[in-house]
Amino acid sequence: MKKLTTRSFKTIAAILALVLFVQIPAASAASLSELKKERSQLEAEKKSINKSLEQKTNEIQTNQNRQQKIISQLEQLGAKINETNHSIAVVELDIEIANEEISILEDEIAELKEKIEQRNELLRERARAIQSSGTVSYLDVLLGANSFVDFIDRFSAVSTLMDADRQIMREQKEDQEKLEVQKLELVKTKEELEANKAKLKSLMASLNQQKKEKKQLVAELEKEEAKLRSEKTELKAEYDDKVELSKELEEKFLKEQRRLAEVARQKALEAAAAKKKQQNSSSSNSTVSSGNLPVVSSGHWTRPAAGRFTSGFGGRDIGPIGSKNHLGIDIANSIGTPVVAAADGVVSYVGSMNGYGNVVMVTHSIEGQLFTTTYAHLSGFNTSVGASVSKGQQIARLGNSGNSTGPHVHFEIHVGEWNGSRSNAVNPLNYISL
Repeated sequence: MKKLTTRSFKTIAAILALVLFVQIPAASAASLSELKKERSQLEAEKKSINKSLEQKTNEIQTNQNRQQKIISQLEQLGAKINETNHSIAVVELDIEIANEEISILEDEIAELKEKIEQRNELLRERARAIQSSGTVSYLDVLLGANSFVDFIDRFSAVSTLMDADRQIMREQKEDQEKLEVQKLELVKTKEELEANKAKLKSLMASLNQQKKEKKQLVAELEKEEAKLRSEKTELKAEYDDKVELSKELEEKFLKEQRRLAEVARQKALEAAAAKKKQQNSSSSNSTVSSGNLPVVSSGHWTRPAAGRFTSGFGGRDIGPIGSKNHLGIDIANSIGTPVVAAADGVVSYVGSMNGYGNVVMVTHSIEGQLFTTTYAHLSGFNTSVGASVSKGQQIARLGNSGNSTGPHVHFEIHVGEWNGSRSNAVNPLNYISL
């Protein structure tokens, strides 16, 4: 049988929604439809919330990764700050030592200044002594010797004085030079220490600023994480509410479905009783063809028509006119052969369905399970929508309508309601015997 178009499925689904429970109060059918709609909406909401939950989880993970990275940077900054603090302590100790050395140098400088002043005073005394004795020079002293021994004594004395003067001048010059060198070294040392200290202070300020900024960023991330977790908790609570509501709704849906199936079962029982009564009545006139009726099997199910089994359920190659996936079975016979209900039920659809041709659908409730049977390619109908039918009761006549290659009935069994995709179709041979 040729595959139905999407448009056909939608049309069929719309028709079935209107006629499936025609014998059931309209409010009940509408209630079931509303429950379905609400169930679909709930599933969509759950899916949306679940997606938001996943997104929040990813955002929290990203936030935590950033926090971990910054905390690692803070640890490195802490190590640098400790190292810098140590360096500053060392420099401050060096400055303290330098200040002590400077104090010692200042004492030495003061002492040198005092010595220089004393030497200057000694030289001034010598100068005054020479001035007070007139123009007498060291040569005059030597020439004034009374004897050679006196000359030697005078020469020795003059040499001693001259050496002493030269020594004083030399020491004074050396002390002055030493003082200048010490001053330069002192200034240089202080400048280097102060420069190093300033550099370390600047580094410390920079590190502390970085630490402050990192801590602030961590605080902001922690605040953001708390917000994300709060939002995730709210979403989780909302999702749990939807799940609970979904469970309640599913229970309502199943309860309503069971109730409607029970109504259909009662209708079928009533129809069977009416048929039996009709058969027992001598005044009954039947319009149903009795020719070539199939043998009715015991149990819940029976074959839909007498004839030759030509095609089974599942994959097959039927050429360019049909689908490779055959979702029912085919029974061939002559046009007009009676087609009967495969089980007790309520007729839910009678009409044409494109590739199916003329179709009858019957809804059954068997041991609490809802089934829908489909009979296609018919040449005529012996029933109407809403009619209660019994197993083996004629509902149509075999034909060749729709996409068909010869007279036959195409028979399908669906667990639950019939849907456009026929996703719940099952192999009829698991239920009927040929």
